[in-house]
Amino acid sequence: MSLLRRTVIDPRPNWRDRVSSQGLVFYDAPSGAGGGSPYWNEDACYRLTSAEVDYLETVTEQLHQMCVEAGRFLASGAMGSLGLPPGALEIARASLEADAPSLYGRFDLAWDGRGHAKLLEYNADTPTGLLEASVIQWYWLQDTHPDLDQWNSLHERLVQAWRDVAWRLPQAPVVFAHHPGSAGAEEEMTVTYLRDTADQAGLRTVSLPIDQIGYDEARRCFVGEGTDVLRTCFKLYPWEDMLAETFGRYVEPVPSGSRSTTWIEPPWKVLLSNKALLAALWQVYPGHECLLPAYLDGPRDLVDWVAKPLHGREGEGIHAQVGGRALGAGAPGLPPSSRYGAEGYCYQQWFPLPSFEGHRPVLGCWVVDGRAAGLGIREGTQDITDHLARFVPHLIEAPRPDEATQAAWLTEPATPIPSRERPTPTALPGPPRAAPAPPESAPAKEPASPVPTWRPFRVEPDIGDYGDPTAAPDLPRRDGPQDYPNDPTRGIF
Repeated sequence: MSLLRRTVIDPRPNWRDRVSSQGLVFYDAPSGAGGGSPYWNEDACYRLTSAEVDYLETVTEQLHQMCVEAGRFLASGAMGSLGLPPGALEIARASLEADAPSLYGRFDLAWDGRGHAKLLEYNADTPTGLLEASVIQWYWLQDTHPDLDQWNSLHERLVQAWRDVAWRLPQAPVVFAHHPGSAGAEEEMTVTYLRDTADQAGLRTVSLPIDQIGYDEARRCFVGEGTDVLRTCFKLYPWEDMLAETFGRYVEPVPSGSRSTTWIEPPWKVLLSNKALLAALWQVYPGHECLLPAYLDGPRDLVDWVAKPLHGREGEGIHAQVGGRALGAGAPGLPPSSRYGAEGYCYQQWFPLPSFEGHRPVLGCWVVDGRAAGLGIREGTQDITDHLARFVPHLIEAPRPDEATQAAWLTEPATPIPSRERPTPTALPGPPRAAPAPPESAPAKEPASPVPTWRPFRVEPDIGDYGDPTAAPDLPRRDGPQDYPNDPTRGIF
């Protein structure tokens, strides 16, 4: 019998008003799953035990450390160019060797509470779903199950991570860059929320559409309208795209002067966000209980397999062979992807998602500054999870720990990444690490789940320009888009 449980519940009568006031203004984007139900779905919730969460925390931190080691292996060039432009691996390798600061990432795991969780992929560069996991489902818990717990210390760990990295950043505002678009879009809200966590950590911040960032060839520096030299920039712009841009070759892996830019996420995340990471993990840690066989040169001896574009996102371009049947992009009745696939594929053993009466969840386990920080669950009704999946909240079937216990867990030091020689094809890291015992034999522990101190957004569903304070009087002030001067010395991404 599965330990992880999905329970059908009644949604809050005013749930749309509640989630939109907290920043989730895209709650009703049609998901296409279950007959077109909304993206945020509180008609159900997932229930976990303390032992299950303890297991997932340990697995998440171990997988992150293993991915960093596999990233070193990829940076050596042992598995090819990864579909990246010339010079990209050198930039990524130097960034990783310098331990350039990283903020967060999200593992997607398949698990139903029995046996070992299996890694499907690591969203290490531009993960979204953060606002839902950190804030929206936390307030859902306060409204519906105030005496129970949730695996969710995302907000506190993000604020602490900014504090911990502040001394490594230049004495200049941190620029938070987003793609311009309709107000309330997922990317803009994710970036705005992360900016708020940096504000709470005491950093100076500004906001800027990413198309207003360019490179000044005369001064040899990245610049942004209203910010002059770009000293530190958080972006939700994939590294594989940025490095392929005209000015991608000017990215410095390690800032070297007063006109250098520190990027968050750092260039080395291009290694961990690439699906080739799955094949590298299998080569570096063959047979690990939480990994699936994966290869770059084809499915080899795999009977059932899934092919993932190296640069793919949100399930686009994925196709599979299962029981002699073709699934996904290019399958009968489905068009091939026009965006991903030319860069190559990673072929991974097919592993079916658990099914709860036709609902197939993926566990999004978050990492902040190397520490396991929380869980966000998305579910669909198809074999392959894509951008149409819904977000479903979760809870822990255990009382909430007291504040002293929560504070103690938050101050625990992160498990250090082992110091090893950079992996090469002939000198791989030592024996694969054993995965932690599944929860049947794991000691119970209530994870930290402090009440967020973040003040919820005051955003109305019909908000206009998010950068215009007159559109939402109670919204914290944000720098809105401005016209970018027509300067031929600046290249626009």
